[in-house]
Amino acid sequence: MRNKLRAQDRPTVDRLLRHARFEVLPTPTIEEKVVTHVPHDVTITVTASPSKGLEETIALSESLARQGYDVVPHLAARMVEGRTHLEKIVPRLTEVGVTTVFVPGGDAAPGEGYADALGLLQDLAEMGNPFQRVGVAGYPESHPTIHDDIAVQSMWDKRKYATHVVSNLTFDPDVIANWIHRMRLRGIELPLLLGIPGPVEVTKLLTMATRIGVGDSTRFLAKQKGVMTRLVTPGGFTGERFLEQCAPTLGEPEARVEGLHVYTFNQVEETAAWRADLLSRL
Repeated sequence: MRNKLRAQDRPTVDRLLRHARFEVLPTPTIEEKVVTHVPHDVTITVTASPSKGLEETIALSESLARQGYDVVPHLAARMVEGRTHLEKIVPRLTEVGVTTVFVPGGDAAPGEGYADALGLLQDLAEMGNPFQRVGVAGYPESHPTIHDDIAVQSMWDKRKYATHVVSNLTFDPDVIANWIHRMRLRGIELPLLLGIPGPVEVTKLLTMATRIGVGDSTRFLAKQKGVMTRLVTPGGFTGERFLEQCAPTLGEPEARVEGLHVYTFNQVEETAAWRADLLSRL
């Protein structure tokens, strides 16, 4: 990495890159891309899109797990129709060796199923905690529909059902530092996976937005402050620079940051090459 990375921060960045997992969207070509370009030591998380339905998330997770990947399906609570539906999903995942799930509330409109992630988490507990690890969402930047205090309180409410927090995207190291410190001061001690974007090209991001559905992409972009501006501005943002700037905070023992959650936007070949290159230069 460039000389701006302090010598004392190199072990932190190296550790986080080695514990990086890649998020993908369930599209027709993504499985072949993962198998071709992503080594089996990288965990793959499969997101859930309201436009595609939860079945595609489950099916892709099953297939990748059978091919030897450690897979983390996103069980978006509002896309699970209720306890009966959950009881059908769980054995499908455990039978192929899935041991970790991520449980966000999800962007789908509330329906007849779960109203929020907490209800699904409570049902998983009543079912005997079938997964060894359960992640819940954290929002370093304001959620478009949830007040910051409520978002932090939500993590507190879910802490006894979860094993770790996965942060949504942000591009501001100061925001990350303040959020982590605030979360820890509130007594939330769950380990954190820090969300960062992979080396996505804007034209490919727009193509992916079309594939996953205009509504989904609009909701995603609405959650970020200046996403497109920072991605398209030359020198405005890179994952490498972001890690350099965040490293002092991420290396604090009390921060309890255990890895990275890399939003690939399905650019897995580029993301795998980017990670390998950074590791080779540390």
